[in-house]
Amino acid sequence: MPNSAPKHFPLIAAIDLGSNSFHMVLAKTDQREIRILERLGEKVQLAAGINAELELQDDAIERGLACLRRFAQLISDLPQGAVRIVGTSSLRVAHNRQDFIRRAEEILGHDVDVISGREEARLIYLGVSHSLADTPGKRLVVDIGGGSTEFIIGQQFESQLRGSLQMGCVSFTQRFFKDGMVTPARYAQAYTAARLELMELEQSLRRMGWQDTVGASGTIRSVGQALAAAGLTNGEITNSGLTWLKRKVLKIGDTRKIDIAGVKPERSAILPAGLAIIEAIFDALNLEQMAPCDGALREGVLYDLLGRHQHEDVRERSIQSLMERSHVDFEHAQKVESKALEALEQVAEAWQLNEEWHSDMLSWAARVHEVGLDIAHYHYHKHGAYLVEHSDLAGFSRQDQQMLALLVRGHRRNIPKERFAEFSGESQQLLHLCILLRFAILLHHIRGSQEVPKLELTAKTNSLHIRFPEQWLDNNPLTLADFQKEAGWLERIDFTLTAE
Repeated sequence: MPNSAPKHFPLIAAIDLGSNSFHMVLAKTDQREIRILERLGEKVQLAAGINAELELQDDAIERGLACLRRFAQLISDLPQGAVRIVGTSSLRVAHNRQDFIRRAEEILGHDVDVISGREEARLIYLGVSHSLADTPGKRLVVDIGGGSTEFIIGQQFESQLRGSLQMGCVSFTQRFFKDGMVTPARYAQAYTAARLELMELEQSLRRMGWQDTVGASGTIRSVGQALAAAGLTNGEITNSGLTWLKRKVLKIGDTRKIDIAGVKPERSAILPAGLAIIEAIFDALNLEQMAPCDGALREGVLYDLLGRHQHEDVRERSIQSLMERSHVDFEHAQKVESKALEALEQVAEAWQLNEEWHSDMLSWAARVHEVGLDIAHYHYHKHGAYLVEHSDLAGFSRQDQQMLALLVRGHRRNIPKERFAEFSGESQQLLHLCILLRFAILLHHIRGSQEVPKLELTAKTNSLHIRFPEQWLDNNPLTLADFQKEAGWLERIDFTLTAE
């Protein structure tokens, strides 16, 4: 199994590449606790830099990279695995995100994961839960970001319903208040757009129900601080408070002239959009009040990162759940996994497969390679790849799921080499992992108690030689035929497989 020995990093860091701001937290770890040492945040507004063709413009890219150069100083000495960087809404939608990600990774020295909206929601809930008292009952958490808004209902540290909607304070500002003018008509348009977006989720949220409502974003905190500064509340958001603030903003009528106690100057421009979204949420969900909270995505990333190294990796639970839902043969999957990891040990040096994610990815692929059988045997590797890529797998980034899906897609018959080439930095390593997976599956083609011998593997970049015990292949003609057929499949991708 991967991660057999928990790692301990005395310092860990999380970076949140949000649509409005970039944030970083550096923390000291002690057992299962985290103590924040440093918080950094800069308004970058990636969402404002996305054009009609859904491409990040050069000035937005440069703003982001300049911010990351400053962040890089604090994490330059941290080892791989001690830092996690996540991209959210704007990087999800930008067609040229890989250009930005490549340059960001060069600056930071660590991988950037673009996470789905539902995964973002899970991490937000985790961050909020660790910053609040562990009270009984269900909690609704709302986070209004620059490009999306996340909704989560959960209990204690476990989220039970997660959703993400394409509405945010920066994207709505660009859409309704781009020139800075705030009129009743424009505000009504923003409110209506938010209500329409909320129709996708409001019934599901209402059916599940909740006892407490928490807001976990800078926008929500700004509104709460404005109401507190006016003496209207103690920081919580209420319907009457929203009505007061809305009138005040509409009376001012220009985002460049907004100067409201409690609202930071850099947040003035996006306040009307955020206010319209909050009012729509209150009306759609019939809320009476919302309590702002300091915990958010970056804190959730920290606790998730800590869990990965303390035998609480949520990804393991996600894989287990997918296997159960798909009625996978657990015993067979375990045998394939064991043989694949055993083979990996022999070729890791030659194929440069020494990183933790290599063994993780191979292990997970071995366990879920047959999930598609639950749909149909015909083309089950393609069905399985679709399920892996599009299922809600908590803890996995989009790229993680795409890579895992590709291994499942390539575990039998023709290998789609052009798909592997799409992962430019890891294409060769992924291809080698796929070959190891296919090798392990072939050895267990005959299910049951057949003894699989110890083998010697000799690997070069484009070849793999397998030495079986003497006479073993002669005594197992089906396995011999399988390997001869496999050699033909691999020859199509210019790879040589030999056995003796």
